[in-house]
Amino acid sequence: MAGIERHPAGAFCWVELGTTDVAAAKAFYGGLFGWTAEDMPMGEGQAYTMLKLAGLETGAMYKLTAEMLQQKIPPNWMLYVTVESVDATMEKVKENGGQVAVGPFDVGEAGRMAVIRDPQGAVVSMWQAKGHIGIRVAGAAGSLCWSELATTDRVGARQFYTQVFGWGTKIGQMGPVEYTQWLVGEMPVGGMLEMTEEWEGAPPHWMPYFLVADCDASADQSKALGGTVCVPPTDVPNEGRFAVLQDPQGAYFSIIRLSAG
Repeated sequence: MAGIERHPAGAFCWVELGTTDVAAAKAFYGGLFGWTAEDMPMGEGQAYTMLKLAGLETGAMYKLTAEMLQQKIPPNWMLYVTVESVDATMEKVKENGGQVAVGPFDVGEAGRMAVIRDPQGAVVSMWQAKGHIGIRVAGAAGSLCWSELATTDRVGARQFYTQVFGWGTKIGQMGPVEYTQWLVGEMPVGGMLEMTEEWEGAPPHWMPYFLVADCDASADQSKALGGTVCVPPTDVPNEGRFAVLQDPQGAYFSIIRLSAG
C-alpha cells in the first residue's frame, strides 16, 4: 500500500457513491472492501461519508437527494479527474461539444468542482484541489485502481478527452476489441472501449475498478452481502481477472485482481 500526497493534472483523484441507503451501502462495502466510514455533517440532516482504508481516504458516499431522485438519477459511482483550473477546463468542455451538467462551484475550503457530460453522454467530474487532494491510498485491496469509459463513439471520445484533459492515448487490442489507454505523460490512468450490441442499450458511462486480492472470492462475497454479479469473473490476458458487480441499491462497479507486475 502506498500513500498519495498529490494527484497530477489529468489523473483520476476521487470516486464517490450516490446511493438511496447510506447505512446499507456502508455495510455492503465495508464487508466487501474493509472500508471504514466517517460521517461529515452537511446540514439539514445530510452527511457526506468519507470512506477509508488504514485511516486514509479512498472515496466517499452520500444519500441521493429528493431532487436527484425526481430527475431519475439512479444510485451511481462518480469519478473525478484532477484539473489545474475547473473554470478553464469548463470552457474546453463546451468548445469540444460537451456540456457542463453541474457547477462550477466551491466545496468550502476543500476544492472547486464541476460535473460534465461528454458528447456521447458519459458523465464525469473534475476537481481543482485546495485543502482536499482526493484519494490518499493506492495499491491496497479496496482502492481505486482503474477508470474505464464505455462509449458509443471511440473516435469522438478520443478527440474530446485529449482536448479537455490533455490526455495522451495508446491504442491496442484486447482480444477482438480495440482498447484505448488514457495517458498522463507516460502513465496510464484509465481506458476506453466502444460498446457493441451486446451492451443491450446501456448508456455511455465511466466505470470505476477496485483492486482485490481474489476476484472470485470477492464476487462470491458480494453475492453473500446482497449484491449482484453482472459479469462473472473473467480473465483479461496479461492484465488480470475482473468482474462487474452491482450493489444492493443498484450502483454498478468493477473489481479486478491484477496480474503480477
